[in-house]
Amino acid sequence: MLSTARINRLVLEGAREAEGGEVTAVASRDLARAQAYAREHEIPRAHGSYDSLLADDAVDAVYISLPNSLHHVWTMRALAAGKHVLCEKPYSRRAAEAVEAHDAAARAGLVLSEAFMWRHSPQTQRVLELLPEIGELQAIRATFAFPLADATNVRMLPELDGGALMDVGCYCVSAARLLAGEPEHVFGEQVLGATGVDVRFSGLLRFASGVLAELTCGFTFAHQQLEAIGTGGTLCVRDPWHARQPVIELNGAHIRVEHANSYRRELENVSAAIRGDGPLLLGREDAVGQARVIEALYESAEGGSTVAVAT
Repeated sequence: MLSTARINRLVLEGAREAEGGEVTAVASRDLARAQAYAREHEIPRAHGSYDSLLADDAVDAVYISLPNSLHHVWTMRALAAGKHVLCEKPYSRRAAEAVEAHDAAARAGLVLSEAFMWRHSPQTQRVLELLPEIGELQAIRATFAFPLADATNVRMLPELDGGALMDVGCYCVSAARLLAGEPEHVFGEQVLGATGVDVRFSGLLRFASGVLAELTCGFTFAHQQLEAIGTGGTLCVRDPWHARQPVIELNGAHIRVEHANSYRRELENVSAAIRGDGPLLLGREDAVGQARVIEALYESAEGGSTVAVAT
């Protein structure tokens, strides 16, 4: 684990249940902090720098949970050190960085995956299975927002690539792309907060099929939902991202889905891919597509016009 970020606790919970791998080391920029963290979570080894962990021959893969602006540089260093990488979402707001990283991983024969745990949920898989029940897809609405007032939080710092679109809006982008493919054009509008990052962001994505997706995210209110509207009905998920109580509303009927730890399933998928025992769910195509849409949305919001998504 490259860092002692708060998100680690959820990954560690999943790791305790996961088969095919174990958490063997943790790194911090402060050795005492790393050692205390290792004791607390029963991790065998602690490193006082990230480079020290990357030099640890007993480590096969790293999970990177650093602030967004550090994802790419430490992914590249990890790949150069011969480590497989699971990097916390979003990988980057710059598509060129996602391309560079996956090129490097391919050359080295290493696995690189973006950690979108929601994609590993049984609820998400069930959504895809039920999607044909609403007929031809026409529109998508996706929302993810929560209140955040702490101006010192990493999500609020522009130098760390903070912002609502990066932190929670990326889930909405992921959902729209999962259901409708890659968009052709996007239009974005943002409201900037006192620190200079977007605290509210809305986007409109247009797909070649004619599907339109409306995305809304923010740090100033609380809401989450994913809705798919078709010619023959509607599919709605009230807790699409965490799936704590997985239920899908399909044309008025409530369909319950088995609950499973998405972090466990994520770790098991990446571990299986590393061993060559199964396909990687989220690889190059998804990560590059994701970064291209985020980059285009920010470009649109800053320029005030529709932007074509790079291909």
